[in-house]
Amino acid sequence: MDWEQVNKLVQHMQKIDSHQHFWQYNAVKHDWIDDAMAVIRKDFLPADLQSILQQHNIDGCIAVQADQTEDETNFLLALQQENDFIKGIVGWVDLRAKNITDRLAYYKHFNIVKGFRHVLQGEAPEFMLQQNFVNGIAALQAFDFTYDILIFPNHLPAAITLVKKFPEQKFVIDHIAKPYIKEGLIGEWKHAMKNIAQYPNVYCKISGMVTEADQQLWKPEDFTPYLDAAVDAFGTNRTMFGSDWPVCLAAASYTAMMDIVKDYFSSFSDTEQNNFFGNNAAAFYKL
Repeated sequence: MDWEQVNKLVQHMQKIDSHQHFWQYNAVKHDWIDDAMAVIRKDFLPADLQSILQQHNIDGCIAVQADQTEDETNFLLALQQENDFIKGIVGWVDLRAKNITDRLAYYKHFNIVKGFRHVLQGEAPEFMLQQNFVNGIAALQAFDFTYDILIFPNHLPAAITLVKKFPEQKFVIDHIAKPYIKEGLIGEWKHAMKNIAQYPNVYCKISGMVTEADQQLWKPEDFTPYLDAAVDAFGTNRTMFGSDWPVCLAAASYTAMMDIVKDYFSSFSDTEQNNFFGNNAAAFYKL
C-alpha cells in the first residue's frame, strides 16, 4: 500500500493524540520526575485519560514508553487489550542487542506495536551513531517499525547524520526537539530543524512545549516563534499533535495545553487542521 492509498484511507480519520504516557509510579523507575514535576509523582492509567480525550473529542492516542525495558512495552500491550482507544504503542527494545532481529520479530506479532523509542536525550549525541545502535535502526526498517527521536537541541546534528543513513525509515521528532523556550533561545535549534526537515521521511510532533517554557509563568505567545519555525520546516503534512500527558501537567492542564495549538492553527484550513490533529499521525503510524 502506497502513501496515496494510506492517505485516502485516513482522510476521515478521527482526532488522534500522538504522544502520551501511562505509568504506575515508582520512585526508582521514574527518577526522571524531579521536584519541579512533583505533581506527576503518582499513577496515570487509561481510566485517567479516557474522559479527558472524550472532553476534547479526541478518539484515540499513541501510548509511548516511559521506561527503558521490554517490561514497559508489555505493560502498554496489556493496557491496550483493555482499552481500545489506545490506537498504537511506541515501545522499547534494546536496539543495540545482538538478538534485536528476534525481538522485533516477536513484537511484529502485535499489530498495535507501531514503533520504538530510546531516551536519547539522556545519552551523549554520539550514542545514536554507534554501530550497534545504527544496526538496530536498520532492523526497525526491515520490520516496518517507526522510530521516535527524543532529543535536546544539541543532539540535532547527530540526528541529522543518523537519518541521512536511512532515507526509507520513518522517523518522528518528539516535542519539537525540546528547544530552550524558557530562555528564549531559538536560532541554532531553528536552523537545525530546517536541516533535518529536508528529509521527507522525518516528521515532527508538536508536543511537550509547556514543560520547556517557564512552567509557572508561561504565556501562549511564548510558543509562537517555535510553532512558526516547526511548521515552516515540516509543513502541515508532517507535523502532528501530541499532548505529552501526563508530563504536561507539570506546567499546564490538558485544556490549557490544547488551547495553545488550537488557537495557533485556527487560521489554517480545515484540511490542514485535520491533518495536524489526526490524519498525519494515522498515516505515520498506520492506524
